[in-house]
Amino acid sequence: MRYFLEIFLTLERDLLVGGQAVIEGVMMRTPSAYAIACRQSDGSIVHQSYQAERWTDTNRLLSLPIIRGAVTLIQSLAIGIKAIEFSARIFQEEDGSDSTGPQGLQNFAIVTSMLFAIIFNLVLFIIAPLILTNLIFISIGWADSPPSSTSIWQIIQFYLWQAKPNSWFAFNAVDGFIRITIFLLLIFSMSKMNDVNRVFEYHGAEHKTVFTWEKGKELTIENVIPEARQHPRCGTSFLMVIMLIAIVLFSFVRFESVILNLVARISIMPLIAGISYEIIRYAARAESSWIFKALTKPGLWLQNITTQEPNKEQIEVAILALKEALKLEPSERQYA
Repeated sequence: MRYFLEIFLTLERDLLVGGQAVIEGVMMRTPSAYAIACRQSDGSIVHQSYQAERWTDTNRLLSLPIIRGAVTLIQSLAIGIKAIEFSARIFQEEDGSDSTGPQGLQNFAIVTSMLFAIIFNLVLFIIAPLILTNLIFISIGWADSPPSSTSIWQIIQFYLWQAKPNSWFAFNAVDGFIRITIFLLLIFSMSKMNDVNRVFEYHGAEHKTVFTWEKGKELTIENVIPEARQHPRCGTSFLMVIMLIAIVLFSFVRFESVILNLVARISIMPLIAGISYEIIRYAARAESSWIFKALTKPGLWLQNITTQEPNKEQIEVAILALKEALKLEPSERQYA
């Protein structure tokens, strides 16, 4: 899970580049390509680049507002997991374990990882908050309670299957608060793990390198070091917007059944992702506006945890990843 939080970074053609941290490395993505670079234990850097045209550029329907947000999210998830698989394979090879296999088997592993990531996040951020909120409301008398004469099994069924709060507005506000709290606790607990701190350092290197590129500076270690490690377009900001939009849209889901509420909430997640994407996209076109600052401020605060100051060796890896991705871009785009 510690790597999945970064795979939701959405990219626009006019923003040009973005990326994510992987195991001892960085993945950088440009409009039609991406590259992964990882530092091995002997100090050498292994890298690989791939062509990856945006799915939204391949079909007019996929490029429509709202739809393009959900499509971009899915593609970012796929590329992110491929990058993690690549970095994990490098370190398996260093350990002497056999990480090779048929291409079909590797693709199956990637699809399985994607499904696991989706299911894990659905359980953690949709199912768990809804059930906890229902339990809280029933316990404090803000929702219908089970009859006192029922059996323990019937009481458990009542708590898990029925949702009849006195106020759906309050119900969804508490549900959203629990969801955001789980997210913050997850990030905070991850920050206490030494291995994850290494990922956070590469995350900082990725942001600094992107900043350097966006300012039109030459990609050198000396130019990258002074840049800020908190980037306003980080996927963390996107996640926070998703959670806020979810509170609003979930308010319209009012079934008196926990199961129906769960099905409805999961069903509208692509819509929530699409709307969140459009909001970030619109706000990013006016970085000095109060809307952009308000939307990105929570993400910038969280990046004090999810990014750490990188060393020169980590910055070198991030620079190489970006340069390799840029090599696959048409010449007229490389310096856009």
